[in-house]
Amino acid sequence: MSKSASVVSQIGQIRSKNVLGSVMSNVPKLLMPVVGLLLFLALWNGVAKTIDTSLGQFPGPAQVWEQSMTLIDEHSAQREKADAFYARQEERNAARIAKDPSYEPKIRPFTGAPTFFDQIWTSLYTVMVGFVIASIVAVPVGILCGLSRSAYSAMNPLIQIFKPVSPLAWLPLVTMVVSAVYVSEDPMFSKSFITSAFTVSLCCLWPTLINTAVGVSNIDSDLVNVSKVLRLKPLSHVQKIVLPASIPMIFTGLRLSLGIGWMVLIAAEMLAQNPGLGKFVWDEFQNGSSESLARIMVAVITIGIIGFLLDRLMLSVQRLVSWDKNAVLR
Repeated sequence: MSKSASVVSQIGQIRSKNVLGSVMSNVPKLLMPVVGLLLFLALWNGVAKTIDTSLGQFPGPAQVWEQSMTLIDEHSAQREKADAFYARQEERNAARIAKDPSYEPKIRPFTGAPTFFDQIWTSLYTVMVGFVIASIVAVPVGILCGLSRSAYSAMNPLIQIFKPVSPLAWLPLVTMVVSAVYVSEDPMFSKSFITSAFTVSLCCLWPTLINTAVGVSNIDSDLVNVSKVLRLKPLSHVQKIVLPASIPMIFTGLRLSLGIGWMVLIAAEMLAQNPGLGKFVWDEFQNGSSESLARIMVAVITIGIIGFLLDRLMLSVQRLVSWDKNAVLR
């Protein structure tokens, strides 16, 4: 074997060892979450067998999995009914048009009960609308408070008063205001949607505002001096200095706000009987069947998973827009 071939072989062996060592070092990181999950399932299954409620035994993992499959089947069956409903309408309209070419066909919406997945989409859509409204207000106001001591002094009493207010207190007020103001014979959005979205906005406004103000006020003085030397206009100062430097704190506030908004929405849907996952939980509780507890647990786990995914989404967006590409998802 030539000397060069021997060197290449040694390099290959070294690389193989490095790859193997990297894989072995990551095994605990991958294994421990699985171990934790299995321990939780075992504990859940053992404790569930000892709890008897008015609706029967508390559901264990097997019962919850069975009901999750049932909910998927129900969604598929409902979609098939909807497709058949629209297909029949198209056939009838085609037959009417064949007899009378001047006939204007009408498509009536399918009025079947919303499925579990329809409720998920409704909740996601509502929370994102409320979150976007809150962010549009909170980020500019937070930047203003961070740049101006006077603005912060003026806003601070309002922040301290309204920040701890529960959604349970906001909900009846928002409901009454929406009912009085949002009056239309052909509304674009339902009142229940507007009520839920604005309740979410009011409750998730404050973390973004506070964190944005803190991030802006703590910008490195060297960056501020650079802006002064370059004589940047106020708008350019915000765009080129303030926003890039305060992105981490802004996104910390956005993540907190989105998490709070998701929790607030479920409570608002449950109390106000607005469509969504919260209403699904309440309806199942009122249903009182032997499968209701397992279906509620499916909803609880779904709510938790969606909350986790929303947080990961915000972290991914932060890495995308931040100058610090080494931000680690945690």
